[in-house]
Parts: sequence; structure tokens; C-alpha cells
Amino acid sequence: MQKEVKKSWALFIGIGVMMIAHGLQMQIMGIRSVLEDFSVFTTGIFMSGYYVGYFIGSKTTPNFVSKVGHIRVFAAFASLASLSALVAVVYVNPLMWTISRFITGISLVSCYVVTESWLNDRATNKNRGQLLSAYMMVIYFGLALGMLLLNISKPEAYEPFILVSVLLSVALVPILLTKRPAPKFKKIETISILELYKISPLGSLSSFFTGIIHAAFFSLISVYATIAKFTLFETSILLFVATIAGVLGQGPIGYFSDIFDRRRVIVITTFGSSLLALIAILTSNDPIQNIYYMDEFAFRKIIFFIAVGLYTSLCLPLFSLNLAHTNDFVPKSKFVAAGGGLQLIFGVGAISGPILCAIFMEWFGLNGLFVFLIIAHSIIGVFGLYRMKVRSTVENPDSTFTPIPATITPAGLELDPDAPATLDETHVNETAKT
Repeated sequence: MQKEVKKSWALFIGIGVMMIAHGLQMQIMGIRSVLEDFSVFTTGIFMSGYYVGYFIGSKTTPNFVSKVGHIRVFAAFASLASLSALVAVVYVNPLMWTISRFITGISLVSCYVVTESWLNDRATNKNRGQLLSAYMMVIYFGLALGMLLLNISKPEAYEPFILVSVLLSVALVPILLTKRPAPKFKKIETISILELYKISPLGSLSSFFTGIIHAAFFSLISVYATIAKFTLFETSILLFVATIAGVLGQGPIGYFSDIFDRRRVIVITTFGSSLLALIAILTSNDPIQNIYYMDEFAFRKIIFFIAVGLYTSLCLPLFSLNLAHTNDFVPKSKFVAAGGGLQLIFGVGAISGPILCAIFMEWFGLNGLFVFLIIAHSIIGVFGLYRMKVRSTVENPDSTFTPIPATITPAGLELDPDAPATLDETHVNETAKT
């Protein structure tokens, strides 16, 4: 694995620096929106702009890559992402911030497509699972580190936005200096949403609500923390814990999902998330409604941090669980296509997540965030119980749980060791046998 990671150092450094910038930009804009007296609903709208751009970019980027190549696409969209950070600091208003987030969404998904298709070109059946694991760690640890950078300056200052722009520009350098030629890009087909629902109703519905949940939580948790009067340092620690806990939860949840009925694991995981969201409400501090459920504020805050960390440890693996469950019902040759379809469903849910959640926060106050999450998780859990009654368990030896970042594109899904070998790999394997 170390050998392959060294060969792909430019990709990992480039995307890692980009994730640091993304983690900082996403949360600094949430915090700043509160300080600028934007309504929570307005914040939800401009945060959704990112997912609209992501959705559109995932469809258009493959055409750009096919026409001008990987390096030019990465350079162009990394530059656009850098520009979007400057737009946000120069024009502090909801309209321009919506445009900024939209540009960021298109830009980052384009860079994901380039990075993942490049990694996939370098992967073989023996090492692609390892490359995928390394890639996921770079993604999430980059995001977590970016959230810690909230402490470098006051949110009202321009320096954090300038740093985001600088980091996104620096992310270009390793890619532009790489010696290895870029791979030929191949388009990957996806299964239609209707066909995918017929194959796996639970996987499809759960992916939709998982998109809603992930987008709502990570778009508005910094808004929540700021309104709840957390210090900037406390907010950064909360965000760091939430991100890292989500990574750590992948292992044990994946282990149990490969042993027991995956639907049962989805149901337990999502109801467990609901319970932890309820604990977060009971230990929260809502200064607007003057809600205090425990006498000792410090103790309450510690429990709140623990509850949020445990919540994300159950919540973040849901995308990988949905993918593994859906693959239980499709032949191995369609694993990548099914994953691409689930990513499409996830993206549709993600677009609506911040807006719907913001409405709940307007209705129920600060804790509307967790009320919304409880409802979304409960829908998944109840539907999962229903599906367990009407469909028997299916054992598919080709399908296992693989930790995958929710930002994965169809190009990256081919890194899944369960995915079928490419034609080139198959030819090499057959040649080796003869």
C-alpha cells in the first residue's frame, strides 16, 4: 500500500489540501452567517447552493474531462473554487454567498472526479481497496483539520477566507508537477432511480434521507454552535470530534453488517442515531428559548459533545451501509452502476436537507436541528422494519461493507474491492494465468 500511496502522492496532497480549505470555508460561512444576522432559513438556502453545484457538476464534469483532460479540469476548477472564497469575503450577502457555494460545489466535485478516476486508473484488484481507504482518510482528516483552523482568526475578519483561497491555489501545485501521464477517462453508466428503487426500496429511500441528514447536519451544526454561544474553540472541537467519530464508526458497523442482516444493522444504527439526537436536545443550551435541562453547564456541554460524536459515528456509515445493502440484490457487474445511482439519490436529498432543516429551526428554535434529524432517521428505521417483514434476507457473497466517503463519485466507486475488475485488469489476469 505504501508503494501505491507514494506513487499517488500528488493526488493525495492536492485533494487533502483542498479538503482542509473546504472544511474551513463551509464552517466559517455558517458561523459568519449568524454574526451577520442572516436568518437560519437564509443560511439553509445558501448552504444548499453547494449541493446544487455538486449535483450539476457530477453530470457535466465527465464531458469536460473527456475533451480537455484531467489536469486542465483540475486546474480550472480548483482556481474557480479559490475565486469563490474571495467572492464570499468581498460580497457578504445571501445572494452572492449562494453563488459562491454553488461555484464551490461544481468545482470540488470536478476535482473529486479527476482524483478518483486517476486513482482508479492506477489501482489493481490487489490494491484498490487500500487506495480507497487511504483516499477516505485523506478526505475526512483534511475536513477535520480545516475545522480546527477556525481558531486562526475571528470569523468577522477576512483572513480565514483568504486562507481558504490560498489553500485551494496551493492544491493545484502537486497535480501540475506530477510526471505521470493522466489516464484516459471512461464514462460510467448508472442505474435509473426508478429501477434502483425496484431493486432495493430500502437502499434507495435510505440513501435519499441519508443525503438530507448529512447535508443538514454538516451545513448547520456550526450555526447551531454559534447560536448556542459556544466559543470558537469549542465549535472547532465539536466539528473535529463529529468528523473523526464518523470515520471511526465505519469499522465496527461494517463488521456487524457483514455478519448480520444488513437491514437490521441499518435499522439499529438509524434508531440509535435518533436516540443520540434526543440526548443532544436534552443536554443542549438554547439561549433563545432559555432552555436548561441540567444544573451544571460544563457537565451538560461534555455530554452534548459525547452525544454528537456518537451520533456521527452511527450516522456517517449509513451511505456505505446503503451501498452494501443495495449490492446484495444486484449482480457484481452492476455494483458500480448501482452505486452511481445511489449517489444521485443521495445528491437530490442533500440539496433539500439544509433548507428543510432550517425551516424546522425556525419553527422549533435551535433544537429544531436535532428534531429534524430524529424525524429523518425515524423514517429510515420504520421503513426498514417494514421491508424486513415483506422481503426475506438475501445472502450475496460478492457484496461486503466497504467504508466509502459520501462524496464519492462513480469513478471512485470502482475502487471498491467488491466492484468487478476492469477489462484491462481482466486481460492482465487471464494473461498471467496462461
